[in-house]
Amino acid sequence: MPDLSHTPGAYYALAYWLSCTFYIAQLPRRLRGPRLAAVQGGFLAAIAGFMILTDGVPMAWFLPCMSVCVTLMLLDIKACCGLDWLKTGYVCIRAFILGEFAAALEWQLFYFGLTVLGLPLRMWVNLLFLVLSHGAVFAVMSLLERKYRSSYLIDFTWREFASAVVLCLMVFAASNLSYASQNTPFSSPFTSEIFIIRTLVDLGGVAILYAYHVQLQVLSTRLEMASLQNMLQLQYNNYRISEDSIALVNQKYHDLKHHIHLLRAQASSGEKLEYLDQMEREISAYEAQNKTGNRVLDAILTAKSLQCQREEITLTCVADGGALDFMHPMDLSALFGNALDNAMEGVKKLSNPDKRLIHLSVARQKGFLRIRVENCYEGELDLKAGVPASTKQDKRYHGFGLKSIQATAAKYGGSMTIGSKDGWFELRILFPLSPTHDKEASHGDHQQD
Repeated sequence: MPDLSHTPGAYYALAYWLSCTFYIAQLPRRLRGPRLAAVQGGFLAAIAGFMILTDGVPMAWFLPCMSVCVTLMLLDIKACCGLDWLKTGYVCIRAFILGEFAAALEWQLFYFGLTVLGLPLRMWVNLLFLVLSHGAVFAVMSLLERKYRSSYLIDFTWREFASAVVLCLMVFAASNLSYASQNTPFSSPFTSEIFIIRTLVDLGGVAILYAYHVQLQVLSTRLEMASLQNMLQLQYNNYRISEDSIALVNQKYHDLKHHIHLLRAQASSGEKLEYLDQMEREISAYEAQNKTGNRVLDAILTAKSLQCQREEITLTCVADGGALDFMHPMDLSALFGNALDNAMEGVKKLSNPDKRLIHLSVARQKGFLRIRVENCYEGELDLKAGVPASTKQDKRYHGFGLKSIQATAAKYGGSMTIGSKDGWFELRILFPLSPTHDKEASHGDHQQD
């Protein structure tokens, strides 16, 4: 009977490889097909060879060898997935503890089958336990992780990463305490008890890290929802201020028209009359602009047009504002305010003033309302989770404008897409229209005909 009190290093190597492969499958990958298979095959050969060569090393070399194993896992995940080092380290922590648990569980069940159930010491018995235990572990983890796959794309802070590191070290130390010293209240000299302690502690570590991961996702979601709500309220407040200011300006313009009529009646020379005619044309042009049929959109467009003039940005608009009546004013102000703010922020970076162009269109089309905001841009469009990647240092608060637009679109059963073509950035929003809106649109077209 060989010594079964020690789990062979090759079994840990296999568990680590399966664990890394499992998490790589949950993440957005930058390697696919043959290249991914080659990297994974190389990692399996490297970690298996290292674990076999260092199997049974003295206790003084145990931690350095484990550090090399963790480093190999880190490099494997980093090579296959497009994550930054902080997120890669976090995923590596979870993969390491899961691999520890998978190897511990398999060997404990195998040991139990030989010593208690009396199963023969054969290779097929060992392979059976390998397949069944690893299959069960990773199948359960797949069901648990299915809901939180996108959670790995949230931004972690160093404090959150450090907390995960501390949890990992505590679990690893507790699970291997019996191998370091058998004369403590939390260790045992008996092989079966050592395996039970190790397996249960590793299971607790997997559960704790999973709960910690879920909590991070919940906190991130709450923070995002609070930020979106604040942005929604801010955009609505800006709209109300703009609406009041524009109403005051319109009143002054209306009074000025009457003053011009009085001055024309008193004017005698042709030069004065021509000057008054020019003033009246300018007032008429102001009154005619941004009259879309929706007062909320009119106020937003007027305010943004004035801002664009100060920034030397050309904003053009073709909008059927009447088609937006189904939306709440707060949602309208957030949607168009954020869309135009993002477009203005994008074109302000362009060095050529002639390219600072923004075009907005709102139109009914085949039972849908289509909104499109286009602006010139330079460079490559790098999308991350559906939104352009941030170039700012504080990435946790980036992209809330587009997320607010996406949430508003989803609220009314619509969708948002982003794309680029020939130097133009395109934000497209599509809403399904009710039959009532379609009938109103058809009635309006009939009257125009």
